[in-house]
This record gives sequence, C-alpha cells and structure tokens, in this order.
Amino acid sequence: MRITAVTCVKNEGPFLLEWIAYNRLIGVTDFLFYSNDCTDGTAELLDALAARDLLVHLPNPAQGRNYQMEALKDAAHQPVVQQADWIWVADVDEFLNIHTGDHTIPALIAACKDPKAISLSFQFFANNGVEDFVDQPVIGQFSHSHNPDIWCAETAIEVKTLVRKDFPLKYYGAHRPFFRKNLDPRKFPRWSDGSGRDVPHKFLVADNPRRIRKFPAKGSRDLATLNHYALRSLDSYLVKNDRGDVNREHRAFDDSYWRERNDPAYEDRSIARYLPDLNRALDALKSDPEIAELHARCVRLHREKRDSLMAQASYQEMRRQLLATSTLPPQEEALLQELGLLPALSE
Repeated sequence: MRITAVTCVKNEGPFLLEWIAYNRLIGVTDFLFYSNDCTDGTAELLDALAARDLLVHLPNPAQGRNYQMEALKDAAHQPVVQQADWIWVADVDEFLNIHTGDHTIPALIAACKDPKAISLSFQFFANNGVEDFVDQPVIGQFSHSHNPDIWCAETAIEVKTLVRKDFPLKYYGAHRPFFRKNLDPRKFPRWSDGSGRDVPHKFLVADNPRRIRKFPAKGSRDLATLNHYALRSLDSYLVKNDRGDVNREHRAFDDSYWRERNDPAYEDRSIARYLPDLNRALDALKSDPEIAELHARCVRLHREKRDSLMAQASYQEMRRQLLATSTLPPQEEALLQELGLLPALSE
C-alpha cells in the first residue's frame, strides 16, 4: 500500500526528521513537501533528503498568500500523489496517533472497514510549562491536553482526513476533501470518523459552513486521534509567532491562540508507544553525516532566531505575558466568572 503525506512548511527545520521518521513508522511510504521563504535550513535539509529519494520537495507555487490551498491544488497533479493508494494531508506539528492493531495507517484503514475517507479529530496538546527548546522528539515532551471531547466551548472539533485514491474528488482541502455538489447521492463515498463510524451527513456533504471541517468529537477517537502540537516549547512558539504560518504571511499568533491551545487538564501519554522505534529511526537518519549536519544547522538557526527575538523588548514582553497567562481557555474562564466561581477557585 502506497500512502503519500502532503505538507507545507516554512521554517520547520528542527522538526522535520521527527515528523518524517514518525510517519514512516505508521506506514507512510512517500512524502511531498512544499516550502516557501525558509531561512532556517528547512529547504536545504529537504533537498538533501530528496536527493536520497526519501521525499519530493517542491517550491510552493502560490502567487499570493494562500500557500496551502495553492500547494494542494498543485499536489493533485504530482505523480507521487497520483500513484498513491491513500493521501494524508497534514502539518508537521500534527501526529496521527493510532490506537488499533499494530498502530499503523493500514491497521486503521482495516479497522474502519476500508472507507474512501477517514477524518480524525484534533486533540490540542498544551505547552504545559515547557519554556526551553530542546532537540528531542516533540511527542515525548508534551503529554497534556484539553478534555478530548471539548475544546474551549466547542464539542465539534476540527479534523484532518486520509483520502483513498478512488474518492470522487473535486479538490483536496486542508482539513477534508470535497466532491462536486451535484454528485449523485448513490455515489457518495463511504466516509468514517476515527472510530469507524460514518461521519455526520452535514459534514459529508459540506452543506453547513460551521461543519465543513469539524464534527462532534465525542466517541470519534476509538481507533485514532490526531495529536496537534501547535505550541511546543515557549521558545519555539515565539519563533513561530515571528514567521507566521504557511497560509498567511506575518499572521500573529496572539494571546488567544496560545490560551485556546494551552489547556493541560487531561493527561494522554498513549503516543509514547512509538518513542522507542522513533528514536531508533531518528538515529538511522542521522547516521548520514550530511543529514545530521543539516539537522544540527536547523537547530542552531532556530536557537539563534530565538535569541535575536529575545533581544527585542516586544518579545521580552510577549514572553512575560505568556508565562503569566492563565491555562484556562478564555471561554471557560468567562463562564466561571459569569457563574461567580473563578474567585473561589483562585483563593
């Protein structure tokens, strides 16, 4: 089974090897990376990996700022995607944590009874007080998240989607594929959640803007969860804030973004099952001297960017603010204040 992962990156150098090694462990056979305007060694490391036939690396074709959607449009025409049995569109801070069988994508597909798409619910992992960037697997550093059934005030949580090659595709979206509006209902694809259940009809047909890329998370993660490490360490978050993201240049990840994803109420260490094999896989990749050197350069440039940011008064203040910020999501804190419970909790 050929499974191609498609992703867009900008200045993700220190985290590339972990994401590639992890996805290879769960059954991904091919990778298509799009990069744009990288200054931290990301492009050079990807080029070296591409020279070893470990992935395909292309410049992002976007002419405007819609980097991810332009890349996904291009990806549909790339041989590494067209020749795949399944496509996995995800970011390098997202790790598919499979709870069934041998913990691989083929096992997940079999458990879901081979649908044409599988949408996996996000679980946002908190920073949980980790300040310093260290060059160690992200999945081993962060083990606390929100209640997986509720994110902030929402019971419907965003998903990412595995897509089978015979899905009646109109185009790939960042969170889910879309089929044409006039598709005969008899030809609707069988589409499951992370428990193997059919996704809600309104999500399937994308007829509700509020449900285009999410559905209720409760009961949807029996077979797999999508661990999202959007914050990582405080150091890395500040660097991420500086570079924006692959969709919008210079977008600030403000206090609300941090607070909404920094709820450590729930401990989940299930992904640690992969760590022994992941560490061995990383050692194997780094046994290539050039790959090891390019990875070390990415780590060095990441730290240098952090240091240059911390020389600025605005980032010093941002760091102080984030360290002092409540770990209650804004919506939960507002509700507790409305109920008059917050003062009692803080006494």
